[in-house]
Amino acid sequence: MDRTRLQQLLARESAEAERLNPRSKAAYERAEHLFGRVPMTWMNKNAGAFPRYLDSARGARVTDVDGHEYIDFCLGDTGAMAGHSPAVVGEAVRHRFTELGGATAMLPTEDAEWVGAELTRRFGLARWSFSLTATDANRWAIRLARAVTDRPKILFNSYSYHGSVDESLIVVGPDGQGAARPGNVGAPCDVTLTSRVAEFNDLEQLERELAHGDVAAVLMEPALTNIGIVLPEPGYLEGVRELTRRYGTLLINDETHTFSAGPGGCTAAWELEPDLLTIGKAIGGGIPAGAYGLSAELADRLLGRSDLDLVDMGGVGGTLAGNALSVAATRATLEHVLTDEAFAHMATLSERFEAGVRGSIEAHKLPWSVSRLGARTEYRFADPAPRTGTESAAAQDAELEDFLHLYLANRGILLTPFHNMALMCPDTTEQDVDTHTRVFADALAELAG
Repeated sequence: MDRTRLQQLLARESAEAERLNPRSKAAYERAEHLFGRVPMTWMNKNAGAFPRYLDSARGARVTDVDGHEYIDFCLGDTGAMAGHSPAVVGEAVRHRFTELGGATAMLPTEDAEWVGAELTRRFGLARWSFSLTATDANRWAIRLARAVTDRPKILFNSYSYHGSVDESLIVVGPDGQGAARPGNVGAPCDVTLTSRVAEFNDLEQLERELAHGDVAAVLMEPALTNIGIVLPEPGYLEGVRELTRRYGTLLINDETHTFSAGPGGCTAAWELEPDLLTIGKAIGGGIPAGAYGLSAELADRLLGRSDLDLVDMGGVGGTLAGNALSVAATRATLEHVLTDEAFAHMATLSERFEAGVRGSIEAHKLPWSVSRLGARTEYRFADPAPRTGTESAAAQDAELEDFLHLYLANRGILLTPFHNMALMCPDTTEQDVDTHTRVFADALAELAG
């Protein structure tokens, strides 16, 4: 690739973004009382000099304060996988908050049992508890795993994503040993004191780490997502389950992003058998919600422990967790929006998206690849596709990524800002997918010169 041409095109698209979005630029410049000028620092992870500011969003569409409408394949980095503000969820929230009230009464509602039963149907885990985020679900699952195994360490895959869980920010270093993930902010201690790490798709490395006998649980995504989609090789996940059982280690599947694989995530699609499962983001239809599930055997073991304070200060709950509003939104989302039929529709669109991207890559004979996980597709600057998190991190190209994101955004298409990932929602259409295929092909033609 001609890097000089790439830099020229990136500069052109950056200037065009500033020209097109004067109100967003002005709002960003006025935001002097916000840390990093944004409500949450991750919102600065955008190509260009400033983020576009939200005005409104419905279904698969976002409109910014400058009046530009976008086909949204980002969908709140999975948080809006149900589409933006589904009407049935909005009605459930309105009814709970306005007509019934008691959104944060610290009392259970009957909706919670319906949601628990539905999560059991989808994922297979017998008992469920709620949080507001997947990060908290992961934190609480970790505490339970340590309590029941009396082991101190948690094992992660290098460059996996589990929110802001301190223990998870570990990678395989150049020497093959565990090391802190670069850029980690304010770590409470050396991460190797709390965690072990193995590359995704590497059973030999996993067994070497489990053999120390100090790992309470393996907390993993069934497919890596936030470093770019890395799919499991044949036999890998079965090997993980066999090794964890052999070494007396619990297995926790984090399905927060891999929920895109189907109505029961990868766990149902691939017939996995975790001891615990965590999920968040999408299940609330845009309202903050998370959950963790336990096998019946594990739940009984924990509830039978008189030394564990599970109802007060034991560290596995929060005042707003399981609140009536979040649970009502989750029920509406699972019952009426992210249905089995909706997932089938979303997967079909994702296949169409994958085929369109692959066609353009092949037409230009680029050494890139495309990976798909149900309703989620991503193109990578590597061929073959990376098989580990470390390989996936090495395949990143920030300049090229920024160009593609700006080129698409300037023409009305949003991708997930953290990588080249596109997610379908129930409101996404074939026309939306085909528009991306056309604009993506135009971008590659410009790069080719």
